[in-house]
Amino acid sequence: VMKLRNKEAKLNIKYKLNPKFTTDEFIDILNRSTLGKRRPIDDKECIDGMLKNADIIVVAIDNKKIVGVARSVTDYNYCCYLSDLAVDQKYQKHGIGKKLINITQEQLNKKCKIILLKLDYLKS
Repeated sequence: VMKLRNKEAKLNIKYKLNPKFTTDEFIDILNRSTLGKRRPIDDKECIDGMLKNADIIVVAIDNKKIVGVARSVTDYNYCCYLSDLAVDQKYQKHGIGKKLINITQEQLNKKCKIILLKLDYLKS
């Protein structure tokens, strides 16, 4: 199992805007990020609709493997709801999520605000 928590780890992450992206690939990254626990991953029709009706999708890719995704719905002028921000647990703490947000912001008009809800679940 590859561990990338080391700050010296050199990552060559590529980012793609609105890529060809399958339902199975989306479910896979949701699961690897833990976001799958809070998404309807057993309902492929719903997941397919989530992808088809998103306005902006940005993915992070490491060696042909999707390691992060940002999926948003927006009017491009006033608000952008970043509904899914998922980064593979093995790739977290390397700035990938921030870069996904920045690329999303670059697609919007200057005054448009990104809305991202962070849900902290009880930790035992």
